[in-house]
Amino acid sequence: MKAFEGLKFRKKASPVHNLDPRTKFIVSCIVFAVALIFPELLIIAILFAAQIPLIFLAKIQREWSRSLRGGLPLIVIIFATNLIFGYISNGFQLTSSILTYSIAMTLRFITLISSFSLFFLTTSPDDLSLALEQSHIPYEFCFAFTTAVRFVPVLANEAQTIVDAQRSRGLELEKGSFIKKIRNYIPILIPLIVGAIRRSLELAEAMESRAFGAKEHRTSFYSLKLKKNDFITLALSFIVLAFTIYARYNINIPTINIPFLQQ
Repeated sequence: MKAFEGLKFRKKASPVHNLDPRTKFIVSCIVFAVALIFPELLIIAILFAAQIPLIFLAKIQREWSRSLRGGLPLIVIIFATNLIFGYISNGFQLTSSILTYSIAMTLRFITLISSFSLFFLTTSPDDLSLALEQSHIPYEFCFAFTTAVRFVPVLANEAQTIVDAQRSRGLELEKGSFIKKIRNYIPILIPLIVGAIRRSLELAEAMESRAFGAKEHRTSFYSLKLKKNDFITLALSFIVLAFTIYARYNINIPTINIPFLQQ
């Protein structure tokens, strides 16, 4: 459940929080693109390290670390999968390059988690919805997306509450075979699904009582405007993206091999 902590907005006073949601979304997409362009460990490590000052500047290091701990099972699976397939494809020989590539792919996933965790932790759902509306996206889609973003952490907390309640009644989730463990989660899933349906019905009644969709053109109390810091951030981000694309095809990126076995 800790992985969903990275989707829950934390209201704090920081320069990162004050940036426009569109700016932060574009920066996250650029980080995503750069991470996919380069498979080299050196570039991915630099990209990951570049996010650390922003995380401390936004004062969300505790929530960010929780989201990483929540994603630890996926991190282990990605590392193990790349290592095993590389070992098999190389004639059952483990080399330094295979180990380096597995670490690079794992660090790429961690970088992507950090990027979007930074976005959601510092962006209010209300501002995000308003930014989507000002981007001429239909309000129904904006409302559905922001509602999902709001309710994912709520459902995660509710699931954790149900797990604690069932454990207090003697339910053991970690013992038994794989099939037994799946069956043990049935008492968790049923009340969670029932609670989600009940919550959706309450939301539908609240929307109907407020005449949702009665007016085609909605108005907002305020509008988002790009400020000086937004333009500077966007300019630097696009410069970095242009340089990385140029470097990908014109500069020989040095490779780093983790010392493990001699090839």
